[in-house]
Amino acid sequence: MEALSTNGQPKARITRDRSTCLAAQIKASPCQQGDDSQCDEITGSQVLPEDILHHIHTLMPMQAAAQAACVSRGFLCSWRCYPELIISIDSLGIKDDRSKKDEITRDFISRVDHIMQNHSGMGVKKFSLNTYPCSNLDPSYVDRWLQVAVTPGIKEFELSMFEWGDIKYDFPCSFLSGERRSSIQSFLLHECSFHSAAQVGSMRSLKTLDLHSVHVTGEELYGFLSNSCALEQFVLSNCEDIVFLKIPCLLLQLKILDVFGCQKLEMIDSNAPKLSTFSYIGHPIHISLGDALQVKNVKLLRDYTSDALYYASTKLPFIVPNVQTLVLATGHETVNTPAAIGKFLHLKYLEIVAVAPKFSEDYDFYSLVSFLDASPALETFILRIEIPTIRSDSIVEDSDGDSSHQRCLSERCHDNLKNVMITGFCSAKSMIALTIHIIEKTKWLECLTLDTTRGHDRRFVNVDKCLRLKKDALLEAEKARIAIRRYVEGRVPHAVKLKVIEPCSKCIC
Repeated sequence: MEALSTNGQPKARITRDRSTCLAAQIKASPCQQGDDSQCDEITGSQVLPEDILHHIHTLMPMQAAAQAACVSRGFLCSWRCYPELIISIDSLGIKDDRSKKDEITRDFISRVDHIMQNHSGMGVKKFSLNTYPCSNLDPSYVDRWLQVAVTPGIKEFELSMFEWGDIKYDFPCSFLSGERRSSIQSFLLHECSFHSAAQVGSMRSLKTLDLHSVHVTGEELYGFLSNSCALEQFVLSNCEDIVFLKIPCLLLQLKILDVFGCQKLEMIDSNAPKLSTFSYIGHPIHISLGDALQVKNVKLLRDYTSDALYYASTKLPFIVPNVQTLVLATGHETVNTPAAIGKFLHLKYLEIVAVAPKFSEDYDFYSLVSFLDASPALETFILRIEIPTIRSDSIVEDSDGDSSHQRCLSERCHDNLKNVMITGFCSAKSMIALTIHIIEKTKWLECLTLDTTRGHDRRFVNVDKCLRLKKDALLEAEKARIAIRRYVEGRVPHAVKLKVIEPCSKCIC
């Protein structure tokens, strides 16, 4: 439990608040580095033991800690082993003015150099360097800063280069040698090369690996992963040089694997026995997850294909037989979803997202019933149409609407289904048929939400704004509301809570 003070507040929080106030006092004080008596009066170093003063200093944000070190020899001493160096133009107080890139770069170099010259490198637990927007930063500066910061005992390392032009940074494996690499638990590289990955050696403490826009081949990455046996989470995104991603069976602790936007990737082959969460966003590739008995959470978005849902219904039951949470996203769906060949016997949560729907006018929303039929344990079903558009097959404009929505209902009941939400709900005949099927074949349905907007539950809550709707989407929302009133409301049992969400004044584009 968190220790409490006499007034019931956590001691750590009080200490942090006092340290911030103390930094403000120091910043406003007239004392200089040579005036110890006045500084001591402010900081209380005459009465506080050195270890307490050092602890207070570590709780300050980096900028406040640096300011304190500038006016107090006591704090300057502890600054030399300050544990978190988080360096960016924001943390350094540099204003981002794109018209003054060269000036910003010079200022950035000067400030970082000053920080590193006054820091011993000892005691650094977390080092984060983000060079944006300094696109013309010479690699020698980065090497110099890493030489100071990457020392034995470091646990978190983040390097985000901003590469724009001819200057590229090749991360050298010499900074991950011996004792320095043995303590790193989290390692992040953005926008640089990592061709020395296979020569790094054992990263026995590494638990989290994040590579974004990194130039590394599949063979080099496999060598690095093989030396990272404690790895628990791996994120790979926009790495253009990888064709074959192979996850070694030595990764006995790997639980999370996320792969996004690797354009040349053709195959993922994972043999990690405890993998439980898998996400893939990209073009169609071959995916093999070994036995995959532990995989419970899957997110899949297949770009540049018209049959993402077809693939999911016919292939995934065999790739991830024990999946419990499944999120499927599609950007271009023209093929109706067929009856599933296998079963999602353990699936409890299913979300289907049409990211930028280009559904053909012939696409049959009712065909999604095949997912419900294949998922006997399903409890929650969410269908999101991200960009509602006018449908030419509106049931409202059909003179024979009362009978045109009748379909040959599947005989299977969905006994465990309790919550259903459809956002971007439209008046298409097949959408109405899908909704009626759910109502009539779900015995224990508790809540049915039909949202004619782009998703009220995903609105911009912090700024009190909705996802805006264009004129055609507002017209379709009105047709959808009419269709709900005519064909849905009268069928909903009294025990089911029906929520119908309509556009508000904040939805208007």
